[in-house]
Amino acid sequence: MKIRIKEIAEALNVDSSDVLALCALIDIPATSRISSLTIEQAKRITDYYENDV
Repeated sequence: MKIRIKEIAEALNVDSSDVLALCALIDIPATSRISSLTIEQAKRITDYYENDV
């Protein structure tokens, strides 16, 4: 199953550009707000926001 950057951003109530910047920071390949990520990659992003922000 895949999830898009924009869907993650909406769920976390943050801007898509912030999620894209985080992807670059933690080495997740994503180039736009419609890029698809795996569930594991999405979990890394949500874990970051839940634990580090």
